[in-house]
Amino acid sequence: MNMEFKRKLPIPMETKEMYPLTPGTAETVKRKTAELKAIFTGESQRLVLIIGPCSADREDSVMEYISRLAVLQDQVKDTLMLVPRLYTNKPRTTGDGYKGLVHQPDPSAGPDLFHGIIATRELHMRAVSETGLICADEMLYPEHYKYIDDLLGYVTVGARSVEDQQHRLTASAADCPAGMKNPTSGDLTVMMNAIMAAQHQHDFIYRGWEGRSGGNACAHAVLRGYVNRQGVTHPNYHYETLLHLADLYDTWKLLNPAVIIDCNHANSGKDPFEQPRILKEVLHSCSCNPRVKRLVKGFMVESYLVDGCQSVGGGVYGKSITDACLGWEKSERLICETAEALRAERNPG
Repeated sequence: MNMEFKRKLPIPMETKEMYPLTPGTAETVKRKTAELKAIFTGESQRLVLIIGPCSADREDSVMEYISRLAVLQDQVKDTLMLVPRLYTNKPRTTGDGYKGLVHQPDPSAGPDLFHGIIATRELHMRAVSETGLICADEMLYPEHYKYIDDLLGYVTVGARSVEDQQHRLTASAADCPAGMKNPTSGDLTVMMNAIMAAQHQHDFIYRGWEGRSGGNACAHAVLRGYVNRQGVTHPNYHYETLLHLADLYDTWKLLNPAVIIDCNHANSGKDPFEQPRILKEVLHSCSCNPRVKRLVKGFMVESYLVDGCQSVGGGVYGKSITDACLGWEKSERLICETAEALRAERNPG
């Protein structure tokens, strides 16, 4: 192979032994994950809001953000379950650029995957133990999932990965809800195939083992928009698409029909300030049709402490170094307004 093997990395079991969960943290993950699953099975009428930075670039600002979310969670717990985006891997279309905490625990330094694995586990542990919230991460590399599988409350298979067999089969072994995004082409059949695969049991090779997955009954759709052959972005959160997705679920007869609307990416044309409008439009669609309301289980929003984005080393604390995000004040307003809208719908008098 045309590859330099730099060093042998610890396996997940060894990493977990070095950085074990406390009984309290393990119990929080178990309890909160059960609450989240109840939203996807329809036992809970709350919506989930998966919200946070495009990428978890530094521990201090990310923890400040999640701590602020924890305060808000107490205020909106009757209608919303807040799940922080703690995305430690960053997919790159061309392969160039900052690839996330697991690659570069220090964004201004070179790759260091040994310390990146440790930094990723430590940050997820801090988030749960200090705030009581469970977090979401992206399954960019299926073989990395085992390093933090005992901490995650939600996992996403991204638009570039959703057609990959190993991602689908690993999602079928996840103990938490797994969101399968529509591919960048927008073909919803690809996404439905991925959901079906993730909901079934499979025998496959994983990290040198022959294993059998249990199937993930809470694998579901995530609509994130798409790009056509001319390179033009198109949203897919509108009422008609949601009804079409409800029809697809009926045809495919999958478990727990559900969709999360990704309010950024191709749905917003990567304009983070469009996210509140998109969320409110989908809530309106839910109010117009009970089938849409039953299907929509929540939203994804890219949000950080400061509006916009900057280059690596830009020096603004709490500002994204990847995709532009909605700042804290706008995000806080969005969360509170969403909770109030849901309360008003449930208590119209």
